Amino acid sequence: MTVLVTGSAGHLGEAILRMLRGRGSPVHGVDLKASAFTDAVGSIADLDFVRNQMAGISAVIHTATLHKPHVATHTKQDFVDTNVTGTLNLLEAAVAAGVKSFVFTSTTSAFGSQLRPEAGQPVVWVTEDLPPVPKNIYGTTKLMAENLCELFFRERGLPVVTLRTSRFFPEDDDDPAMRSAYLPENAQANELLYRRLDIADAVSAHLLAVARAPEIGFARYIVSATTPFEPHHLAGLARDAAGVVRTLYPDCAELYAARGWRLFPEIDRVYVNERARRELGWRPEFDFAHVLNCLREGHDFRSTLAREVGSKGYHDTVFDDGPYPVAS
Repeated sequence: MTVLVTGSAGHLGEAILRMLRGRGSPVHGVDLKASAFTDAVGSIADLDFVRNQMAGISAVIHTATLHKPHVATHTKQDFVDTNVTGTLNLLEAAVAAGVKSFVFTSTTSAFGSQLRPEAGQPVVWVTEDLPPVPKNIYGTTKLMAENLCELFFRERGLPVVTLRTSRFFPEDDDDPAMRSAYLPENAQANELLYRRLDIADAVSAHLLAVARAPEIGFARYIVSATTPFEPHHLAGLARDAAGVVRTLYPDCAELYAARGWRLFPEIDRVYVNERARRELGWRPEFDFAHVLNCLREGHDFRSTLAREVGSKGYHDTVFDDGPYPVAS
């Protein structure tokens, strides 16, 4: 089975290419940018280019996208061209080529405005049943692309699994207040409690989705590190998240203090991956318990794959006020 991977020069695309090439699996990477993992350079918004890449392809993993950090630097039409028209082109070409499995990388940003509770309300428990309400053009176009995927399953019988991934990038946070308050590794360790996953776990979810799509037909899954929290923790997390974490992990305070790290005082949402674990058989390895084990042993908590892929950034331009032009 030959797999077409879009976005092969990006974080996730490269990680998937690394994994598949390491296994000796046939794989074809495409991207706007040339890279060691890009076999063909071109735009998925170009239908002729997409059609030409689909020859001999059995499965598609579509990771290419304009991301949230591009909201300030790209037009809404740019987002529609890449995230919507590009996805439509791939779906059309996949059906014409007889592709058996299509996996679309979406985002938890599709939930948008639903992710922040009203004042005085508990933390949001985020499952696939939470209705999405995108708050910017990024989330809007990703949700539009998800709906195209579902349409192609219903109308054309193309098996599609959509994965709403939480953040897995190693770059600094796009929020300047977060960047000034926490070291990147401290913030990212904290996020594994509720809104982050290691890229190695993201890759394993995508490869399972490729294998399971023909029997699943169509589904959406949240893909994030397994949270230690349960619904009865939600009210406490809104008031004193650090206290809840210290109760669950009594030696956390000492391990963090040794690094000069701090827990977040509160959080606003918890991503729940139970459906992906149950239906895909996904077993993410990199969670907060893993972080603490690594701190005890003096190891980097990131996977080998995460370290190999490294940081890429989202813009070619260097901005005066940080890695992103604005917080959005």
